Amino acid sequence: MTQNETGRFDYIIVGAGSAGCVLANRLSADPSKRVLVLEAGGRDNWIWFHIPVGYLFAIGNPRADWMFRTEEQAGLNGRSLAYPRGKVIGGSSAINAMIYMRGQAADYDRWRQAGLPGWGWDGVLPYFLKMEDHARPMNASHRSGGEWRVDFPRMRWDLLDAVQDAAERVGIPKVDDFNTGDNEGSSYFQVNQKNGRRWSAARGFLKPVLNRPNLHLETGVRVERVVMEGRRAVGVLYTKGSEQFFARADGEVVLSAGAVCSPQLLELSGIGQPERLRDLGIPLVHALPGVGENLQDHLQLRPIFKVSGVRTLNDDYRKLWMRGLMALEYALFRKGPLTMAPSQLGLFTRSSPEQATANVQFHIQPLSLDKFGDMPHPFPAFTASVCNLRPTSRGSIHARSGDPRSAPMIHPNYLSTEEDRRVAVDSIRLARKIANAAPLARFHPEEFRPGAHLTTDGELVAAAGDIGTTIFHPVGTAKMGSDDDPTAVLDARLRVRGVEGLRVVDASAMPSITSGNTNSPTMMIAEKGAEMILADAKSASRA
Repeated sequence: MTQNETGRFDYIIVGAGSAGCVLANRLSADPSKRVLVLEAGGRDNWIWFHIPVGYLFAIGNPRADWMFRTEEQAGLNGRSLAYPRGKVIGGSSAINAMIYMRGQAADYDRWRQAGLPGWGWDGVLPYFLKMEDHARPMNASHRSGGEWRVDFPRMRWDLLDAVQDAAERVGIPKVDDFNTGDNEGSSYFQVNQKNGRRWSAARGFLKPVLNRPNLHLETGVRVERVVMEGRRAVGVLYTKGSEQFFARADGEVVLSAGAVCSPQLLELSGIGQPERLRDLGIPLVHALPGVGENLQDHLQLRPIFKVSGVRTLNDDYRKLWMRGLMALEYALFRKGPLTMAPSQLGLFTRSSPEQATANVQFHIQPLSLDKFGDMPHPFPAFTASVCNLRPTSRGSIHARSGDPRSAPMIHPNYLSTEEDRRVAVDSIRLARKIANAAPLARFHPEEFRPGAHLTTDGELVAAAGDIGTTIFHPVGTAKMGSDDDPTAVLDARLRVRGVEGLRVVDASAMPSITSGNTNSPTMMIAEKGAEMILADAKSASRA
């Protein structure tokens, strides 16, 4: 294979996903800095990347999705799950649920308390605010004028209003805003949309600045490894078609390939557990045993309840004429079901009284199906998807072989702790309690999944294994940690420990998962990380 020299850059960003788009925007703002962005996917020139309901067609489609799968999971009764990840500029923000969620102040305060200065709630809030363009009037919690558009849903459902009333009846109060640091309560989700269209990281951060002469984007490329000279990263080796290229970094290489691919790239570059790399035939460059470990994900359980006497999307979608009306409503007014995120109503609450803060999240949907991509069920129903926000189970993601074209091994290790199994049982019982509350009685809810005949703890743990699936929030596989943490891959400035000129800036860096949807926290990490990169470069130039 012919190797070509691409050129010299100050910064090479591997991955144009949620984090990579933010980094590209910020690092190229100085016209004297040359920035190369390498993206394995393509441009977002497909209609379903922009119409919100397009996630139904993008997830599970190799045009938009990497089509990863987990290994078989004991906690899921031996099942293997599809593990969607966006394969396009914008990454998973181009195919995800569009839910704007920061998490809880306590999440970040735990990071700070674990020895990561600057990562507490007070330290990260300014970065959320810097990027935000919120439809809400400016206040202490929200700003306008940034690149990351946040809007309100453009459709409501009588059924979801009744679920919210039922949740209030069982002690989950209605709240106005999930994003003030305490998200306990119920509310309609805020979404990353503008005028009824998806607002991806590419649309907000990358595409508006691609005209900068110092910013170069390459799509359809596969990065094979980071090139090292001793303990310093000096560039990357990548392929496009049948040609191989080397790009040199005079400043830094920044991995933003996500919690699945960034640890794989570290291992392919000789950074990781020595024994694992030896078995893969990869020469060891630097031993870091935490690479690929500490995987955390939100496992969603999807109880489904049949209803009657109320409209659901199951009814609408299965009627061809209704689908035509939906399309017309969207084309004329940018409203209606085609503007819907996968979930509209959110509930955050505690699965049991001993929880200090809300530890479960419901995504309530006025529809039901076996899995994304399938037709809705042939009866009216709603889904009360619920996930454990702070799982104690830990999994891993590792390179399967030394071949960069080989998909990594994904082992989430769901429901492997007694605590996670207890929260799963309590969550199913809480979903039933909400469904049986008086405000929903007029719709005669009837449990379809997992089945009302399952009542004991053992039966419900087994049911959780049958109906549990990822909610697409993998984090933590190259975690930040303090100097005395032997499993830490990164320091508090997102630098790979023991290596110069190399950082990981994406969801991999999270030491523990945030209490909610993880896309906007990942972008916050990139916003803060870009500032750190520029500040460190400035300090080095003065030295």
